[in-house]
Amino acid sequence: MKTEDFNYYLPEELIAQNPCERRDHSRMMIVHRLTGQIECSYFYTLPRFLEAEDVLVVNNSKVIPARLTGNKTTGGAVELLLLEQQEGESRWVVLLRPGKRVKKGTKIFFDDTSWAVTIEQKTEKKWLCEFHSDSDFEIFLSRHGRAPLPPYIKRKGMDGIKAADLERYQTVYAQVPGSIAAPTAGLHFSDEMVALLELKRIPVTPVTLHVGFGTFLPIETDRVEDHVMELEHFSISDTSAAAINTAKRVVAVGTTSVRTLESSIDEGGKIVSGHGTTQLFIYPGFQFKAVDALLTNFHLPASSLFLLVCAFGGKELMKEAYRRAVKEKFRFYSYGDCMLIL
Repeated sequence: MKTEDFNYYLPEELIAQNPCERRDHSRMMIVHRLTGQIECSYFYTLPRFLEAEDVLVVNNSKVIPARLTGNKTTGGAVELLLLEQQEGESRWVVLLRPGKRVKKGTKIFFDDTSWAVTIEQKTEKKWLCEFHSDSDFEIFLSRHGRAPLPPYIKRKGMDGIKAADLERYQTVYAQVPGSIAAPTAGLHFSDEMVALLELKRIPVTPVTLHVGFGTFLPIETDRVEDHVMELEHFSISDTSAAAINTAKRVVAVGTTSVRTLESSIDEGGKIVSGHGTTQLFIYPGFQFKAVDALLTNFHLPASSLFLLVCAFGGKELMKEAYRRAVKEKFRFYSYGDCMLIL
């Protein structure tokens, strides 16, 4: 299967640079797999397409302020992106930019009492760093960290919108810190929407998958089958597993929820609770066993996320839906609009 077959045309001006003013007022495309019908609506109409005893499975991982900027002793600026915490909260594998002039033992200062030192080079751009601060690491991050916005969000004066993005690049039900990218399908939910769904006996049921740097990585292989996903950690509670296993219909909110569920289903078709890791790569031909419907954003061309929705909704139908989204000027990617695939 050729990766290039999953490209599509997207005008740059449709890449959302800011979130919708009100979370639940983003646009929503509804795609019916059986009939091929495509509707255009708004997210606040979501309850119309759900039924009592459906279960909405959401990823409650919380985005940490993982992007930092410091200075070497020479004065040169270095940007750090936290990737994976190691044993002990002060050691992290980080992505450094620029990384070519960094050596083992390089100190990167954030203020007079906080710095990081490079311990071991993992790859050309990845380093193991140890952080030092006069405060707890969580407090240090709250002072110096910024929301780890995706590289396709390009604005001037990034520091000036730090507070707004720390709030909006986060779901209202986020609880478990650990992600360096938001599970963006959940960004459309407001507290009012969650309450309304619960009132209609449609529980919002959490699982946790900590989104890693791999969500930003393009597929660089010519053949889809040769791509390897980055390892990510997930967990499902006993309570959530029970709710999902007794649901009339499982509606996954986001590709991360899909991968968590499809990585946790046993031979009998039941979701198994517990902790685990996954490198599950879902592309056309995959047989879904856990998920009946999917709410998701509009994804990058030829990305692992776009391949997942093509696997779920059908390649040709998804390409038609994306063509319609471009024509109707839907907003794309993390801060963009969403699609409900039924």
